Amino acid sequence: MNIHEYQAKEIFRSYNVAVPNSKVAFSVDEAVDAAKELGSSVSVVKAQIHAGGRGNAGGVKIAKNTDEVRDYANEILGKTLVTHQTGPEGKEVKRLLVEEGCDIQNEYYLGLVLDRATSRVVMMGSEEGGTEIEEVAEETPEKIFKEVIDPVTGLTPFQARRLAFNLNIPDELLGKAVKFMMSLYQLFVEKDCSIAEINPLVTTGDGEVLALDAKLNFDDNALFRHKDIVEFRDLDEEDDKEIEASKHDLSYIALDGNIGCMVNGAGLAMATMDIIKHYGGEPANFLDVGGGATAEKVTEAFKIILSDDSVQGILVNIFGGIMKCDVIAEGVVEATKQVGLEIPLVVRLEGTNVELGKKILDESGLNITSADSMADGAEKIVSLVK
Repeated sequence: MNIHEYQAKEIFRSYNVAVPNSKVAFSVDEAVDAAKELGSSVSVVKAQIHAGGRGNAGGVKIAKNTDEVRDYANEILGKTLVTHQTGPEGKEVKRLLVEEGCDIQNEYYLGLVLDRATSRVVMMGSEEGGTEIEEVAEETPEKIFKEVIDPVTGLTPFQARRLAFNLNIPDELLGKAVKFMMSLYQLFVEKDCSIAEINPLVTTGDGEVLALDAKLNFDDNALFRHKDIVEFRDLDEEDDKEIEASKHDLSYIALDGNIGCMVNGAGLAMATMDIIKHYGGEPANFLDVGGGATAEKVTEAFKIILSDDSVQGILVNIFGGIMKCDVIAEGVVEATKQVGLEIPLVVRLEGTNVELGKKILDESGLNITSADSMADGAEKIVSLVK
């Protein structure tokens, strides 16, 4: 789950992770009032969307007076920002963050992620703050420093100091930088984050270490114990189909293709998308109905897939381990009847009660094409769609 920058900074403040004073605004007048209340000689007007690269897309402006704040707020609110993270469709800006300016001396990058290779949290830092960290990693990887954190001891002051030294943070600010890193790590662990990223982290002329930007992502599986985080969810930033899928405990991600996929198990779903592409097709979605799907859940999954106008065919690929093939077959038949399916449907079943499942499909009287293998299913649906 993602949240906005202003929400992340609110959490930062609760953990004593220093950030500039700022206020959120949902209208031009609110933005002007926020700037007046902050009373800074320079204000920064920032678009609030769930994507990076806002500055390059014209979503971050520096205003020298309230008239400029009004002009920039007028310009940004309602604008569709297209960045490298939004895709070509972009995202509409519906809220702004108005922030006081600060005397920036140096810019750095600081982030916490889970390294799946070591199954440990890693704190990363670079002197190349303010630029895309992916570019730094590709072009000058030696400028990125990492501290692998032992989950028993957590981030130690020694590690934080070593990272601060490697980033060449001024000697007089090392203490503040270490406290900053320690607090950020505490936040990361206690809030079950999957990513905590600050780009840029800055040192200022008046001797502060501040998070000028803030990005937090959270592990969806841990949200049940963070009701305060769930309240930050902005449905306007999410795909309607993904929102509907979450209501039924379905894992759904919209893609750009025209072949809808319904699969049980994330690994099988990935393999299914790969084999569709292998045979010249393009998957329209990733949809994992899970290991214990019911006929009702399968029906809802069908409805979600068909709500995408670009879908011209559907491949159902189910391995019945915990899930029984006959239950899936019943769900497929019921869903096909309910939605009045008019596009090609190929179903590949394997596993528990597979023969019963195939019998249910064959005797349904519906236009359902059976497949004997995953490759057979992919080849058939690609052919039917073309």
